[in-house]
Amino acid sequence: MRVVLDYGRSGLAVDLPEKNVLKVLRYQPAAPLENPQEAVRRALEQPVGTPPLREIARGRRSACIAICDITRPVPNALLLGEVLPILEEAGIPREHILILIATGLHRPNEGEELVEILGSWVPSRYRIENHHGQLLEEHAYLGESPRGVPIWIDRRWVEADLKIAIGLIEPHFMAGYSGGRKLVCPGLAALPTVRAWHSPRFLEHPLARSGMLVGNPVHEENTWIARRAGCDFTVNVVLDEKRRLVHVVAGEMVAAFEAGTSFVDAVVRDYVPEPADIVITTGAGYPLDATFYQSIKGMVAAEPVVKPGGTVILAAEISEGIGSPEFVQIFRENRSLEEFLHRIMETDYFRMDQWQLEEMAKVKRKARIVVVTGGLTREELKDLFVEWAPSVEAAVAEALSHYGSQASITVLPKGPYLIAEVSPQTG
Repeated sequence: MRVVLDYGRSGLAVDLPEKNVLKVLRYQPAAPLENPQEAVRRALEQPVGTPPLREIARGRRSACIAICDITRPVPNALLLGEVLPILEEAGIPREHILILIATGLHRPNEGEELVEILGSWVPSRYRIENHHGQLLEEHAYLGESPRGVPIWIDRRWVEADLKIAIGLIEPHFMAGYSGGRKLVCPGLAALPTVRAWHSPRFLEHPLARSGMLVGNPVHEENTWIARRAGCDFTVNVVLDEKRRLVHVVAGEMVAAFEAGTSFVDAVVRDYVPEPADIVITTGAGYPLDATFYQSIKGMVAAEPVVKPGGTVILAAEISEGIGSPEFVQIFRENRSLEEFLHRIMETDYFRMDQWQLEEMAKVKRKARIVVVTGGLTREELKDLFVEWAPSVEAAVAEALSHYGSQASITVLPKGPYLIAEVSPQTG
């Protein structure tokens, strides 16, 4: 059988032995909105848990709008096309409106990427700036959270009279779901905040995983931090497997987020009757599979449905290489995952972005990881503690020779955009 995997911008068609395929996991049906612009307008006029945006904006002197960076395919031009006129009509001068790219600790987005993120008209008319998570002097200190996380948030956000967060709600492998509070933390947080919030104390908790909010300390902590930093209004969207708009929710940060995740949860969760010997997953295509760092999310998505001792096959383009210099340094300093885990758990060792490798280690404890990519060589992948294959078909053939001709295969074409679970009742 032929399955098209999310890979780069164009996808990757693979041929699999149909008799072995247990299930190809999919989004649940959700009709795309017939009139997305009208849906956005209605969400702003009838928000969840707060007055309409035009009422909130009235009398404010300045506004800071936090948006996702290039790793999230948010239809910002559509959303800002409705939000920005409201702010100006409410009396906020255009020169006092800042669109702040919530990069977290990712690299800045500049040049042509601004057009890709925002469309052509926004950068030509409004002030666009990047958050710089490693420049502590650009952040305001807001004390500590109840769990002892130091709170450093971008000063431009803290000092704005009106704070609006625009984002995308999708599964997130640590925080349960992206969107809402996540635009503030980690989106606008400094390194000391993210270091503490992404420490093993939080990430090793069994509930710090995709689709889980109740009892998830990662979610609870960044919600508390975002409330402390302040957020007057949020706009979040939900996209289908073709990245068409299927839902818009706006309003008070927590109430709107909860309404949005309730919708998303019913769309992105799919089940298999039993764990599989082989799980084929992806980095979710461009822009999320541009680096090895981001593509790890696809590995983590496969972990709940692979058998202990099984094989996870990841297809990811990895067009921009491994990741940040700090992330690359981790592999140079640690000869094995075991050495790395000992250091982060038992010593004061710390490198920015180490949390992604910690998440990959959770998968490696359970299964082999084989990567199919045009972006890295066999030798480069070996140094990243994973195996290489020239194609998905070759990786499957090798795994079948290992587990036997009757071995089962589960496929996650959208990788981390899906929440895969085992359910004995699934047919």
